[in-house]
Amino acid sequence: MELTIYGCGPDEAELFRDLAPRYGVRPAITAAAVDEATAELAVGNRCISVGHKTRITNPALRALGQAGVAYISTRSIGYDHIDLRYAESVGLTVENVAYSPDSVADYTVMLMLMAIRSGKALIRRTDAHDYRLPDARGRELRDLVVGVVGTGRIGAAVLDRLRGFGCRTLAYDREVRTSADYVSLDELLRLSDIVTLHTPLTTDTRHLLDANRIARMRSGAVVVNTGRGPLIETAALLAALESGALGGAALDVVEGEEGVFYADRRNRPIESATLLRLQELPNVIVSPHTAYYTDRALLDTVENSVVNCLKFERRKLEWI
Repeated sequence: MELTIYGCGPDEAELFRDLAPRYGVRPAITAAAVDEATAELAVGNRCISVGHKTRITNPALRALGQAGVAYISTRSIGYDHIDLRYAESVGLTVENVAYSPDSVADYTVMLMLMAIRSGKALIRRTDAHDYRLPDARGRELRDLVVGVVGTGRIGAAVLDRLRGFGCRTLAYDREVRTSADYVSLDELLRLSDIVTLHTPLTTDTRHLLDANRIARMRSGAVVVNTGRGPLIETAALLAALESGALGGAALDVVEGEEGVFYADRRNRPIESATLLRLQELPNVIVSPHTAYYTDRALLDTVENSVVNCLKFERRKLEWI
């Protein structure tokens, strides 16, 4: 079996070349993203693996179907870069991969700690050789209430870690998934000193934290987002930060990150005034969608992408 692998960076390529032959799979690797032109690279292969960094347009999906592709394994948990309904309409099955939830959970707790200890401002001052104590004292997690929105594998892993800090935790989800104190979203926002987002991005969760919900949050609260940028109405978040209604934010994902994150933009202008303003604020931490990026998690995404393709082919054989 040959597997076409799109949007493959050097680190992933090394793993695919090592792992795929162990499963009897020959990897056809390209750094190019999927589009109408590159769809022809998959001719002859029923399965492809794609990254999450670039949106796959509907014309590209149609071209893949015309090239004979039947299955797409996305090397991500989220599907928001693919129109699933359209993919199904052109005969494509799309599935995600599971990877170590500890990668994102560890990073999330790190962001929380940096936010409540003014980590960004402290490091900036130290880099400028200003070694005085920060202007504001830090807070300890054990004295705070942390609200976890979304309690799947990653949200549950965050809750597990927080228990070791001795803080009170609240959880919100459409269903009870783990051992936690579940409350309504409004109550979670009202009571939490830190709100961390771990829900998938869907039509229902887009701008889950909009202006109305942000206004209901506890004064001085901190928002952490390692899920997807559009879970937050960024303009409303920025307004609340600038007014002092919120105490800070730690964002590994932001609205409009496409074309900026994962690129070297040191010598190229950034058009997003919102992103630039967020990065100016001393109480806002922005990182480039990197929470998932650990050696173990990357290995998981590569291996499970190969395994998913093999499982799909087996299912097809069973149906014949």
